Amino acid sequence: MQVTKDMTIGELLMMNRSVGAVLMQNGMHCVGCPSAAGETLEEASLVHGMDIDKLIADINAFLANA
Repeated sequence: MQVTKDMTIGELLMMNRSVGAVLMQNGMHCVGCPSAAGETLEEASLVHGMDIDKLIADINAFLANA
């Protein structure tokens, strides 16, 4: 399954909890925050000033190798 920018962080973590490490490596340290679970990757990326395309590529690469 490919990760998309409209997936919520909660959905992503339910798919594979280890993705939390990828999010944190990319600067998203609020993975455990209750409000983060309902945010989409795109929303969270905007809040943290992150490149959504790079983040999605990193997550998909991680999942492909998991």
